[in-house]
Amino acid sequence: MKLVQSLRKEYQRDRFNILLRSYSKYRIMIVDEIGYLPLNREESNLLFQFVSHRYEKSSTIFTSNKSFSEWDEVMGDQVMASAILDRILHHCTVLNIKGESYRLKDRRKGNPPPYREK
Repeated sequence: MKLVQSLRKEYQRDRFNILLRSYSKYRIMIVDEIGYLPLNREESNLLFQFVSHRYEKSSTIFTSNKSFSEWDEVMGDQVMASAILDRILHHCTVLNIKGESYRLKDRRKGNPPPYREK
């Protein structure tokens, strides 16, 4: 997750609080694909600080293919997952989209992926 990579990089450079302040300037942020890759304890802590810093001040949209009950595995720690979810879910609207992936659906119809030159 690029967000976590940025948080870690700035934490190591002792510029973490500067990054959090810059992220707080955005009225809305989208954090896509939480759970695509598991986080270690340090990364989960940094994500928690990001969520806490924006909590009740700015809007943040999170997408994930993981159910909330699986977030303890994603975060590597049940307590950290609970703390993050507590803040995310406090004033939220949850949209649960079920069904086949639109990418797989296109492939089954015989539509090849769009050509992209590298």
